[in-house]
Amino acid sequence: MSDTIPVLELRKVDKSFGPIDVLHEISLKVNKGEVLCLLGDNGAGKSTLIMNLCGVQQPTRGDILMDGEKVSFQGPKDAADRGIATVHQFGGTFPLMSIGRSFFVGVEPTKGWGPFKIYDRKRANEIAVKAVQDFGITRIDDGDRLVGGLSGGERQSLAIARAVHFGARVLILDEPTAALGVKQAAHVLRIVNEAKRRGLAVIFITHQVMHAMAVGDHFAVLIRGAVAADFKRGDKTREEITDLMAGGETMADLEANIAGYMETHDGHPPTIVA
Repeated sequence: MSDTIPVLELRKVDKSFGPIDVLHEISLKVNKGEVLCLLGDNGAGKSTLIMNLCGVQQPTRGDILMDGEKVSFQGPKDAADRGIATVHQFGGTFPLMSIGRSFFVGVEPTKGWGPFKIYDRKRANEIAVKAVQDFGITRIDDGDRLVGGLSGGERQSLAIARAVHFGARVLILDEPTAALGVKQAAHVLRIVNEAKRRGLAVIFITHQVMHAMAVGDHFAVLIRGAVAADFKRGDKTREEITDLMAGGETMADLEANIAGYMETHDGHPPTIVA
């Protein structure tokens, strides 16, 4: 497959729920070995777009293409079979399971013959630990350890390593750093760069501009379900991206609005009602 053909492409994708239009003519593409950062504030349409990409929902209009070929996902399994893996904010791992068991849940390796097959715990643990350590997570060295004992960043890394191990070509990361501290978030960003280095197409959904700029090659800003901006790395500053996410209102605009309010209200700041 030519590298000039996007691994995943959306062409004028709409999504409506009855009379309510949630997505409006979304056109985006992501290439092999590229990180597309999808930015937007709460309510911008990011979650709905994810659900259409991973087969939970189907677009009302428009096309989704993989390797230049139109595809239609009737469910998450269809998307997974084509190599689309989604890692949600809390990793999709199982806190009360061991690392090895969580890594292979649903596709457990077995040993034995016929009706005497049993779960091969040793093999599962070895494969899971190696897959995670290949991403640079050396602290995980025991596949019997409970997932619940891992940090948030380690759980995200486990989920990403699992997706790559099972053949993901497109990795959709839904706010992977949202609930993490600085050190854990930095670790997840290193994992994203490693996935890119391995040739995966990564869609990184976030509202944190600094994290997007650390890993992104291509950026798209969603506002009220539409692509308000689509640009490459280096085309815009952090401040310009933040302004776009705020609907085009700059900090200077905000300060001017507050100053104007206070001037007409005898110097009293506006009252905020919860």
